[in-house]
Amino acid sequence: MKSKNIGLALGGGAVLGAAHIGVLKVIDEIDLKIDYISGTSIGAFVATFYAFGKNCKEIEDIASELSWIDISNISLSRYGLLSNKKLGELIVKHIGDKNIEDAIIPLAIVATDAATGEKVVFKDGPVAKAVMASTSIPGIFAPVKIDNKMLIDGGIVENVPIATVKNMGAKFIIGVDLNTNHNCKKPNNILDVILNSFHFIMMQSDKIQTKNADLLIQPDLSSFNRSDTDQVENLMKKGYEDSLKSLKTATFSKKQPWFQRVLNFINKNE
Repeated sequence: MKSKNIGLALGGGAVLGAAHIGVLKVIDEIDLKIDYISGTSIGAFVATFYAFGKNCKEIEDIASELSWIDISNISLSRYGLLSNKKLGELIVKHIGDKNIEDAIIPLAIVATDAATGEKVVFKDGPVAKAVMASTSIPGIFAPVKIDNKMLIDGGIVENVPIATVKNMGAKFIIGVDLNTNHNCKKPNNILDVILNSFHFIMMQSDKIQTKNADLLIQPDLSSFNRSDTDQVENLMKKGYEDSLKSLKTATFSKKQPWFQRVLNFINKNE
């Protein structure tokens, strides 16, 4: 369906990122064309597959097979417990050894410079390595070196990359925030301690960063754990259901060329 400069910003949230797939399913069912897409951390992982033409079912199949063992291995680095090299290999396996600029939908991936704390936005270069950098949660995954920079998770600087997708040219921005409606549970291990701490940092910035979204989707993920990959199927379902709720309560300008399509979709799912 024809649209005018719609941008999609997918935020970080570790395993909660499976909810993004449910959001994408709604977007596809409306037949809403995404003109630009940006992603941070797990949002970069999902955004990459979508930008390179993978449909929701294909992304769902990839996510359903994932576990921490699949995407990580023991790191010999003094900077992190694990390496996420396998995550990069998974991307190459499914889309090939591509560059970001080869994407069907213009794609931007957000990471953080571990030396300066500055935001680093990748719009070209090897996509697998950029996603590895964007998903390098400090303390868990070793930083990724690109262009002499030591890079870590983009969630530190822009967890929901709304400003990034706006700078790409998007006029109407859909943001997906996985953290606002998520409650941390008592940690069971060191992984939970690190992920909870990281979550608290991102929550504060998310409130500021998401103000400029034209449509903000914030799934209620309070009953889910950020590290349990067995929840993937339920997370996708929740992302889908809460996207519908967001559409039903959102206010759209009737001047948008896709307004009637959204209205029909809402009525169909009442």
